Amino acid sequence: MKITTGELARMVDGLLEGDPDIWITHPCKIEEGEEGSISFLANPKYESYIYQTRASAVIVEKGFQPKEKIGAALIRVDNVYLTVGKLLSQFEESKIAYTGVHPTAIIEPTTQLGNHVSVGPYTVISDACRIGDQSKIYGHVFLDKNVSIGQRVIIYPGVKIYKACVIGNDCIIHSNVVIGSDGFGFSPDEKGSYQKIAQLGNVEIGNNVEIGANTTIDRGTMGDTRVGNGCKLDNLIQIAHNVQIGEHTVIAAQTGIAGSTRIGSFCQIGGQVGIAGHLTIADGTLIQAQSGIASSLESANGKWYGSPAIEYLAYLRSFAEFKALPTLAKRIKVLEDRLKS
Repeated sequence: MKITTGELARMVDGLLEGDPDIWITHPCKIEEGEEGSISFLANPKYESYIYQTRASAVIVEKGFQPKEKIGAALIRVDNVYLTVGKLLSQFEESKIAYTGVHPTAIIEPTTQLGNHVSVGPYTVISDACRIGDQSKIYGHVFLDKNVSIGQRVIIYPGVKIYKACVIGNDCIIHSNVVIGSDGFGFSPDEKGSYQKIAQLGNVEIGNNVEIGANTTIDRGTMGDTRVGNGCKLDNLIQIAHNVQIGEHTVIAAQTGIAGSTRIGSFCQIGGQVGIAGHLTIADGTLIQAQSGIASSLESANGKWYGSPAIEYLAYLRSFAEFKALPTLAKRIKVLEDRLKS
């Protein structure tokens, strides 16, 4: 993308201080700025760089008051992080131009491709799939029968989506994600040998969902596994069969969610969290990294920490006491020795 500072300021609804005709071609970190780049300042720890940066423009808060002269043009906005997020999306979209269907791609004739759909090399799209307008599917992707992909979806290399799964609009699915594999369903027979239970359900992904690399989402045994609109899933997450995740919930890497658990909307779940099956997690719940959830959390907007998890502040108080145990044990030993003597 190539845009002037004046055009860019209007795009982000910002106030420009400086030349409106400077050409901007790419974003950069403020400490690595160069001519033609745009950066941002949101964290005061990095303020010293704004006086040294070679970036052509910098996005700052409207109330920012410089202490020294700044060589770059300034674009003042209400929310720097939100503005930068939108701006980076614009730069990303400019790189993902329509490229058509690669000749090595295998697309069954019953598949419906929307307008301006791109399909990369060695991708396989099976019978009766539906791909929405302006979606981009990179190479070595496999879509099984009856998969439905919405509009403006980006699917990166190596993704596998099993039969009949549904992906909404404006989703991003990173490399090596697997959607719709069988849930972990087995039943022991009279000899103790485990027999497989057929997984006949589905996976439904809402709109504006991003799924990180190597994440796996199992299909339901009966019924669907669902990920709601606006959810953001990090890398290496396991979502088991029939899990339901509400809208705008974010989950960090290496979290595992066992089968049939229902997670509310607007939850924030840290990395390496383990959540047992058949539980309910209320809306707005915050779970600290490496916590273990063994029972339902039914109060909205709660904060939890530990394994098994307890209320966040209670955990911090308990941990402070726990750290003091060695000193306390020494004091008790001294008292015991005095009593003996």
